Amino acid sequence: MRCFKALVLVLAAMIASIGAAQATVQIHIDLSTQRMQVEASKGSYSWPVSTARAGYVTPRGTYSPTTLQKMHYSRKYHMSPMPHSIFFNGGYAIHGTNATGALGRPASHGCVRISPANAATLYKLVQEEGAQISITGSSPTRYAAHKTHRTNVASLHRPHRSHALAYGPGQRYRSVTSVKTWQTAPLTSPFGN
Repeated sequence: MRCFKALVLVLAAMIASIGAAQATVQIHIDLSTQRMQVEASKGSYSWPVSTARAGYVTPRGTYSPTTLQKMHYSRKYHMSPMPHSIFFNGGYAIHGTNATGALGRPASHGCVRISPANAATLYKLVQEEGAQISITGSSPTRYAAHKTHRTNVASLHRPHRSHALAYGPGQRYRSVTSVKTWQTAPLTSPFGN
């Protein structure tokens, strides 16, 4: 009889743990599409995100939340506010942002940014049910560099025919044999003027 009770308790514990595992919020972030898919017991959601811009990285892999903070301020990036932060890998987190115009394209230093309202919803779901976070894909190439950055870089590759890139002896100083000679006495004229 005692063995039967023990067996029933073990089975009940296993069933409860299976139910708890199924209630975990599944968060999938696709770096290629800059979207987050959320599956929870209270519903499914699809939200635009901003992940790492050029020069930074959002880590790919599968993670569990390590810390939840209703309001966090980044010491690394000028005390920037990170509302409803869900940390998952060291200093990386999913958090709200006021830069909602950038959602849908890479713009962060590596964190996953979502709108403040969506961050509050996700935070509450994870607080109640726990979560598993998976990050896949790669950053879209069309956003590899910010638009103005690409323009500035492109302008550097144009030939510079209209103006000098450096200043040195002009035509009237033909007797000056090198820039170094001219640098030692730039105001003296080799013509004795």
